[in-house]
Amino acid sequence: MPVRGVFVNASDHRDFAVDDEIFREGDMGSEMFGVVSGKVELRYGAEVVATVGPSGTFGEMAIVSDAPRSLTAVAVEPSRVAVIDRSTFLFLVHETPTFAIEVMRSLADRLRVQHRRR
Repeated sequence: MPVRGVFVNASDHRDFAVDDEIFREGDMGSEMFGVVSGKVELRYGAEVVATVGPSGTFGEMAIVSDAPRSLTAVAVEPSRVAVIDRSTFLFLVHETPTFAIEVMRSLADRLRVQHRRR
């Protein structure tokens, strides 16, 4: 199943209006998100680190680490996101190996961009 299909068919979705915060830097988290529709900015303070659109993921570090969130996620368009908790993530990784690769690629790309800015 393509990654987009994973998000569209997820059992838990949340809808956000423009300027709604999905999570805030420093929050504890136990979920990651996949964008079904709309766009979400990931911000470090006032700086936009990345913009995530349909089929993109964010908040992945909360699944693999118990550290507080390092960025703030804000909807910049009306957005629908799939909510993926740790147990769902593990199921998806097992059942859809390409999902794991896409999540790792997304996370690596963001870390690479952050590293270049420092």
